[in-house]
Amino acid sequence: MANDVVDHGRRRFLTATTAVVGGAGALCAAIPFVKSWEPSARAKNAGAPVLADISKVESGQRLTIAWRGQPVWLINRTPALLATLPQVDSRLKDPKSENVDQQPAYAQNPTRSIKPEWLVVIGICTHLGCSPDFVPDIKPEPFDPEWKGGFFCPCHKSRYDIAGRVFQGVPAPANLVVPPYKFIDDKHIMIGVNPEGAA
Repeated sequence: MANDVVDHGRRRFLTATTAVVGGAGALCAAIPFVKSWEPSARAKNAGAPVLADISKVESGQRLTIAWRGQPVWLINRTPALLATLPQVDSRLKDPKSENVDQQPAYAQNPTRSIKPEWLVVIGICTHLGCSPDFVPDIKPEPFDPEWKGGFFCPCHKSRYDIAGRVFQGVPAPANLVVPPYKFIDDKHIMIGVNPEGAA
């Protein structure tokens, strides 16, 4: 037995096979470990921040994402839509967005936004929780002959302007809610996080 010749080829094969199987096992064990670092679906629904890519949202378009189980609208407003904002002030319940529960302080301005062209609101009517329609065209509508663009809730006929401010004489009691958000760069918005230095 001591004089048997060692089969080096077989030894190399067994060593390589053992290394491959061990590496695959380590990888399979690492995947659940790394996945455990991600927030759970429950944590995401509870308010984990959500990153939105706005690079392909053209002027006049809307992107809808989910945050805390609610639709959040990111709307790239046209200059024409922005120009209509002062024209409807006299028809609104809260034109200066004085109800502080409806938006963070950094969005308490005429456009209700950080950057005028971008509106970020939760797409739920403040009356009974329906989702209003986005009606961006500046033209007479059956529900408003002086329509300047905005949101119309088909459930109970509430109307909001293109800044999410509620009209007088409709069931909805308050403006659409602006969630906390910040711009990461020109192509990304983080929903659920205030900008640095904001309360």
